[in-house]
Amino acid sequence: MGRMILILGGARSGKSGYALRLARSQAREGEVVYLATAKALDEEMSQRILRHRRDRPPGWRTVEVSREVTASVVELGAEAAVIVLDCVTLWISNLLLAEGEEAAGQEEAILGQVKALVRAARGAEACVILVSNEVGLGVVPPTPLGRTFRDIAGQANQLLAQAADEVYVMWAGLPQRIK
Repeated sequence: MGRMILILGGARSGKSGYALRLARSQAREGEVVYLATAKALDEEMSQRILRHRRDRPPGWRTVEVSREVTASVVELGAEAAVIVLDCVTLWISNLLLAEGEEAAGQEEAILGQVKALVRAARGAEACVILVSNEVGLGVVPPTPLGRTFRDIAGQANQLLAQAADEVYVMWAGLPQRIK
């Protein structure tokens, strides 16, 4: 079985860059698949996505997947050497927003999907590197949907960290291994 690595941190903390460096070191001669969960809903996000694409080596395969992350890990887990999922919190946001503004009751369903992702990652032959935002260190979101998102993301990070072989937190571009 492969390894599961979780990289946590705040916005622009260097999570994705560190995930790319780890993926290069883990891949050896095998294929790296980058699972991108971001959607280009506006020009600013389009520019962010382009910047992330430029940072990846040209030989890596990119699979854009907004909600069916677990199925992608299951499908690719036997053929790729490394899978980079960037990022878990955008995936959670996509799942939450797919149900519209009515977020009540979504927590259990989304955390069920996170648990399924853990099973898929633990069962993959590939090394699975998960990137996730630590959203609990900032201000309390002013809306119920924002608070629901923050709570789900915090619980998801706990589930992922418990299951991961290695966990890193990024502080100002510097990785600190916490597990």
